[in-house]
Amino acid sequence: MSTRLFDITPFVPSDKALAQSHLPDKAMQLNTLSAKLMGQLTANTLSTLECYMRVINSYYSNLIEGHSTQPHDIRAAQRGDYSLDAVKRDLQQESLAHMAVQSWIRQQKPDLATIFSPDFILAIHAEFYRHAPDAMRKIKDDKGEVVDVVIGGEWRNSDVIIGRHIPPQANNIASLMQRFCASYNSNQFRGDRRLIAIMAAHHRFAWLHPFIDGNGRVGRLITDAALHAAGLESYGSWCISRGLARSASTYKALLAAADSPRQGDSDGRGALTEKGLMKFCDYMLDTAIDQAQYTVEQLDLSSLGQRINSYIQARMDGRVRGMTSTLKPSSALILHQAFLYGEIQRSQAIALTGLAERSARRLLKQLRDEGLLSETSSKSPLRWEIPEHAEPWYFPALAPQS
Repeated sequence: MSTRLFDITPFVPSDKALAQSHLPDKAMQLNTLSAKLMGQLTANTLSTLECYMRVINSYYSNLIEGHSTQPHDIRAAQRGDYSLDAVKRDLQQESLAHMAVQSWIRQQKPDLATIFSPDFILAIHAEFYRHAPDAMRKIKDDKGEVVDVVIGGEWRNSDVIIGRHIPPQANNIASLMQRFCASYNSNQFRGDRRLIAIMAAHHRFAWLHPFIDGNGRVGRLITDAALHAAGLESYGSWCISRGLARSASTYKALLAAADSPRQGDSDGRGALTEKGLMKFCDYMLDTAIDQAQYTVEQLDLSSLGQRINSYIQARMDGRVRGMTSTLKPSSALILHQAFLYGEIQRSQAIALTGLAERSARRLLKQLRDEGLLSETSSKSPLRWEIPEHAEPWYFPALAPQS
């Protein structure tokens, strides 16, 4: 039986249902948190955080798929240091593929109309599989036999069953995705409704399951891009995938619950459950708020200053794994100023050390060599960075430490 276009409704909860819920208030709270973060960050600091968070986002998004590649292994792969174990090496390449797509999307600077278009969604899928290892393109059955091969950038051409959910038949996917995109990229969503619609779209994309594989990753990449395009300019300094992974069983259960058909006359007027969709959107907004709030707290100027001091003290005490050299106490002043403004002039950094110029320049070289500061030229300002050895002090609990 073919799937009618009506079967994906409601695309968003009705105004009546929203008026009786906390969803609009939560959307406004998320907007407020995002604006607060932007007020704390310079452009350079935001850029540093976005680059750093791509590793974290990749780790957590892949963890939801059951693939655990520790952040330090991902960073090793960035340096070209791959595991000799074929399975671990493929997982490293998978993480790099995810990060490459994050970078590609940001370079495109897409608006919501572009993000919610069939061509762009196909391009995200194609870009991911262009970088993914060959092993990920093979679809295997329970016996380990290859039954299909993923072609990046193509809708699935076979029918599937996902747990208890039976997604639409393959021959309806192209038309359903046209309707999906037309419904979510329109200008009808304003203010709080825009964020609620993005969260609803996350479920509806999963419900459609338009690709033979890669739907979860692509769906989260779409949501990432859409949240940024919807006005959450600080998105990228935090990521929703961290929260989804930390409550993965709830995430998957609510996705499944929102698959259900309408439960009587008090459950909206669409084919699918409105109550289930609202619970899912509520969870997504709560998760986004939690992750944005975590970043607001972590980037509080006084709080981060204390953690930078703790890192320097740990260096002086020899408690930082892999780092044998100590750092001068004045390093904390330099790093905090570099964070605060995104960069610091060399002359100012030298003055902050309180050392003779030759000794001060040696300290700055040490900070650069250890990845705590970076430069674009020998005379450029020094930019604040987040090397792996400083991460547990700068951002405790952000990612697992091994």
